[in-house]
Amino acid sequence: MSKSPPSAVVRSRVTPYLFILPAFVVYAAFSLYPLVRAAQFSLYDWPGFGPSTFVGLANYVDLAGDEAFRAAIGNALVLIAFYALLPLVIGLVLAAIFRRGQVRGMGFFRSVIFLPQVIALVVVAVAWRNIYAPNGPLNELLRAVGLEELARGWLGDPGAALPAVGFIGTWLEMGLVMLLLLAGMSRIPDDLFEAARLDGAGPVREFFAITLPSVRGEIVVALVLTIIAALKTFDLVYMTTSGGPGNATTVPSYEVYYRAFQLREVGSASAVAVVLTILVFAINVLVTRIGERSQ
Repeated sequence: MSKSPPSAVVRSRVTPYLFILPAFVVYAAFSLYPLVRAAQFSLYDWPGFGPSTFVGLANYVDLAGDEAFRAAIGNALVLIAFYALLPLVIGLVLAAIFRRGQVRGMGFFRSVIFLPQVIALVVVAVAWRNIYAPNGPLNELLRAVGLEELARGWLGDPGAALPAVGFIGTWLEMGLVMLLLLAGMSRIPDDLFEAARLDGAGPVREFFAITLPSVRGEIVVALVLTIIAALKTFDLVYMTTSGGPGNATTVPSYEVYYRAFQLREVGSASAVAVVLTILVFAINVLVTRIGERSQ
């Protein structure tokens, strides 16, 4: 029995686009349209209600000399080390251990390490705020082991607040990174490791010669996800330090909130949001390009 030829609708070049149209409409409504409106607001001096004044690129020019904005960008770049680089190193080590290890209860340990990813960030922030409190568990532990000179109000110390917030980010992201890398390592054929062992390779040489090159794609994905998380972090900073003390922990996302809802400078807040979007896009394109070249 001969099959009937496909209809003209199926053969049409427009048909594939009709399948993606519903998803694109949702994406445009909730992502592209707000971005375009933010870019429009950034060209005005507007308190959020009432009349607005067109100022062109004045809001962007003001940002160039704004100390608070420069501090926020600098803090966000520091957080990349805590959110992306440290979790990558720790995740590589943990994934390699779980890949090689035959320890009973390994699934339980994986679940525990990944657990921070499924806890609401507000809950995480409140818990760590209590841990970092002057009389919290961390300072009590330091005093118990004779290191009372290191005890301090971690979130109230200008020199310690940003690393303290960054460490929470490390704790949050290392489980995600570990699972991504572990998924990549599980695809490596065991024959490669057996051949390496026959050649006299030890665990360290196996890691750098076989494991690491085989998970470059997963490393790029992990870096993209964690860098985005570092640059757009808001609720963690808001709930732990509110950007303080001073500008010690302020980040671009918090600057957007602070300028829009506290200072009533919606135009300036929108300019910060647009710059942040460009920064996130540029850094992740750079990371992706480097990853593609290394492969």
